[in-house]
Amino acid sequence: MAQQKKKDSFVLQAGILAAAGIIVKIIGLLYRSPLTSIIGLEGNGYYSSAINIYTIILLVSSYSIPSAISKVIAQRLAYKEYRNAQRVFQCALIYVLVVGGTASIFTFFAAPILVEDNAVMVLRVFAPTIFFSGLLGVLRGYFQAHGTMMHTSISQILEQILNAVVSIGAAYFLMKLVSGESETTQAIYGASGSALGTGIGVLTALLFMFGMYRLNRGIIRKRIERDRTQNEESYREIFKVIITIVTPFILSTFIYNCSTAVNMNIYYKIKMNVFGLGESVVAIQYGIFATQAISVVNIPIAISSAMSSASIPGVASTFAMHKEEETRHKVGQAIRMTMLIAIPATVGLLVLSRPIMQFIYPQKEALDTASGLLCALAISVVLYSLSTLTNAVLQGIGKVNIPVIHAVVALVAQIGLLVGLLLYTNLDVYALACANIAYSFIMCLLNQIAVRRYLGYREKIMQTYIKPGISAIVMGAVAYGIYHGLFYLLKISRICLVIAIGVGVIVYFILIIKLGAVGETELKALPKGTMFIHFAKKMHLLGTEKSKEAPKTEKRGKKKKKIRKRKVRKKKVIKK
Repeated sequence: MAQQKKKDSFVLQAGILAAAGIIVKIIGLLYRSPLTSIIGLEGNGYYSSAINIYTIILLVSSYSIPSAISKVIAQRLAYKEYRNAQRVFQCALIYVLVVGGTASIFTFFAAPILVEDNAVMVLRVFAPTIFFSGLLGVLRGYFQAHGTMMHTSISQILEQILNAVVSIGAAYFLMKLVSGESETTQAIYGASGSALGTGIGVLTALLFMFGMYRLNRGIIRKRIERDRTQNEESYREIFKVIITIVTPFILSTFIYNCSTAVNMNIYYKIKMNVFGLGESVVAIQYGIFATQAISVVNIPIAISSAMSSASIPGVASTFAMHKEEETRHKVGQAIRMTMLIAIPATVGLLVLSRPIMQFIYPQKEALDTASGLLCALAISVVLYSLSTLTNAVLQGIGKVNIPVIHAVVALVAQIGLLVGLLLYTNLDVYALACANIAYSFIMCLLNQIAVRRYLGYREKIMQTYIKPGISAIVMGAVAYGIYHGLFYLLKISRICLVIAIGVGVIVYFILIIKLGAVGETELKALPKGTMFIHFAKKMHLLGTEKSKEAPKTEKRGKKKKKIRKRKVRKKKVIKK
């Protein structure tokens, strides 16, 4: 059991990170609605334009640092090379000081080239945040490599709370400063206030993580003093390792995520230069897609991001120690747990897209478009969840260049599709949704093939997809019926939606246990897993049977114990 707990602990850590990710996304949604009311749809569009470019530069400079650093440090920790692990951490800090600082300066001065005129000021406000994010990423990667996601989770929640409070407050006060100016000027200042909130949030998280590192310095120092490793790596060797591992991580993550910025630029250029629309009109339409529909879709995708962050150190360390069976077990667990969330989320967004969007963004002028986009994008939840997780698996087993190639193929294909749809159909902003789905599908398919080839992993289709799929379809039908039935009687959309979602979650929970999609072992690995088990047993949903998903290594261990007992008995009989 102790061995199994150790093997499954990464699921618990992923659960902690996923829970934090969901809380962060919910806070993000809650504050975006009043913020949109303050800065308007035009300000929302300028903010979307700037944050897309900011995200791309962040991807190149520091976004991939936590995953890459956690992998490198985890490999050293697997062999108890604490001194080398600390040297990796120090070199990573130097790396982000140089790269992050350069990226911040570049963003500030190159803003007029990177975005349209009205979004320049917003992007410049984002510039210092890139530098702080790099340092924050190294600290998060360091703690993730040590197998704890709690510090990262708390820092993410703190970051988002400060982001929400400062964004709303700064947007309001900056717009008051220019209250006599045009609507466009007010929108620019409001969007800049929102960008300032992002920077304050990151700075707060950085100070928290630095404080946690200072608190743990004593333990870190003791481990380094006890380290008797003969092979001490030089700083030159470590920098070489960091660059050779971080660069493919950056390329993969950059290409994987830059599709959003590429799509934005294509959409703006074609709508303004080919169809002759004004910048403010295009900004409004794009803002609905990027900050309303996509922000809702990103909530369940946060689960896969958490699983990815949590699985990289574990997969990297077990694979480095040639424990392929255990590595496959971890990959299977991560995929199954991700699909248990992604599949019902997809169904829920499909059947309740309008009431969900109405609950979060009550602006009536954008409701029809936003809910239609959310419904169209629902399928991408499963596709992006799988492709994000398999990206991490491939990086964890050392195949860091494979996701880069897949991302390039998917990007080229979706660019062709988007241009064709914008020029030759009337889909308008829905063309962005189609391109988004196509990209995630190609990535998902190519990554799945690669994981099967390089790791020998074979998915349990029934356990991973079919049983959760059946449960989700029944859940969706129940939630849809309850919402519309209650709405017919009460006419209060928000109350009806909350009740429908609550009942749907209970129905899904019952069905996945009854159909055998999850067992006691899987539930125990989740945060507050004992609470779920207690509830399931009280409802007579769960027996005392153990999950059949234990790896073969554990089964072999049990067989060996039985053989030893038999041998001991035989010896006793002979002595008698």
